[in-house]
Amino acid sequence: MPEKIVILRLGHRPQRDKRITTHVGLTARAFGAEGMLLASDDKKLSDNIADVSNRFGGNFYVKNDVSWKTEIKKWKEDGGKVCHLSMYGINLPDAVPEISKCEKLMIVVGAEKVPFEIYEMADWNVAVGNQPHSEVAAVAVTLDRISSTDPLRTEFEGGELTIVPEKCGKNVIDRRE
Repeated sequence: MPEKIVILRLGHRPQRDKRITTHVGLTARAFGAEGMLLASDDKKLSDNIADVSNRFGGNFYVKNDVSWKTEIKKWKEDGGKVCHLSMYGINLPDAVPEISKCEKLMIVVGAEKVPFEIYEMADWNVAVGNQPHSEVAAVAVTLDRISSTDPLRTEFEGGELTIVPEKCGKNVIDRRE
């Protein structure tokens, strides 16, 4: 699995996409990404995801209002690879062996029509199924597939709250008390 993974979220429309983009960020956090770059201005969304990280642990960040083109160029200049998730491109299972080998990975997910330039700048255009789907599901499936460990068993350090798995009911350790 790449040592460093970030998500680049394109086309976020604050009034329309706030829940989906929040879920992209939360899913990325839960499945092992270190942060999300938001190519839109939505400070409230950034703050909400930071609040989850504070409460449940980990160091996930959101960098708000970035230039997607600048971020991709910087990433590639620093030796990173770019994977654009779509329903077009090579099938995810065929791309996993190669993607898993890179050290730094930027995963690009769109909300609205993705500029064609993204397809040209990406090292991989990956189809997470060749059908319309949710970008949240695409991020989860991709991060799960490229992980060398089970991301569902990750323990997050430093949180105020820890959920303890139970067969029935809720068991939450609250360190604020």
